[in-house]
Amino acid sequence: MPDRDLGTGMPPTMGNREWALLFVLAMIWGSSFFFYKILVETLPPLTVVLARVGIAAVIMNLWLILRRDFMPASPRLWLSFTVMGILNNVIPFTLIAFGETRVTSGIASILNATTPLFTILLAHWLTANEKLTPAKGGGILLGSAGVAVLVGPDALSSLGHTNLVGQLACLLGAISYAFAGIYGRRFKGLAPLKVATGQITGSSLVLIPLVALVDQPWRLPMPMAASWGAMAGIAVLCTVVAYAIYFQILSAAGATNLLLVTFLLPVTALLLGWLALDEPVGLRTLGGMALIGIGLAIVDGRLLRLLLGRRVGAVV
Repeated sequence: MPDRDLGTGMPPTMGNREWALLFVLAMIWGSSFFFYKILVETLPPLTVVLARVGIAAVIMNLWLILRRDFMPASPRLWLSFTVMGILNNVIPFTLIAFGETRVTSGIASILNATTPLFTILLAHWLTANEKLTPAKGGGILLGSAGVAVLVGPDALSSLGHTNLVGQLACLLGAISYAFAGIYGRRFKGLAPLKVATGQITGSSLVLIPLVALVDQPWRLPMPMAASWGAMAGIAVLCTVVAYAIYFQILSAAGATNLLLVTFLLPVTALLLGWLALDEPVGLRTLGGMALIGIGLAIVDGRLLRLLLGRRVGAVV
């Protein structure tokens, strides 16, 4: 299926609706690190990923069938769905689940937040309307600095020194997400729910033989109740609901804007800890959130236009 959005055109922008959806997506995906931590205690990463996408695929296909809104039958389109599923699910989900068996969630969040950096570089070379600009690059760097401030010097000091394999796995997962964001542009015009269902189904079909060969899950002990709860959460909330939102944002606002969500995941985790667990929020936390907020505002462009009193769309 040709990528109809890789030609000329105006740079995609974030409207109020897209920003609202981005924050909702961050709230949902921020919980996935917690669910992964529970699941990898008792299950191997590939099995965790198959269960996540497999449950989601069943739910999403059944929902479309009940609506009598059937998936397209084009083999070429299903090949594109499968490639998207490999880039967006199979590779990053497995690498991050594997990485979280070896690194802290703080390190994982730093490395996951490099996704927009890789995305703007790839988008600059692979697309015609998402070019790297000074304002966009500066906003991304500020957002990255904000994530680093949030997780603190202790987490940063261990980068590159301990559990290098786990760190590289998380970093490669971020790169795969960036490629997926670029590749997913070709589905513009197709209903977001169908794109989400197609790529989740393609992921499941790829993972079934891999898991049967590598993990042989029928030989694994039965998971505990906490694992079943975490699996339901990561499959329904972090996959079914999240991907329905993901492809809406991608269609409207482009890959670079979409993957700004990774900056917000550490913020989400901290806010959930503060609200649900009464964990303290100090000056460093507030400073990191402020840097992330300023970076997002710069990428959005409206703040610069307001401050400068002139149109800077060509720069942003």
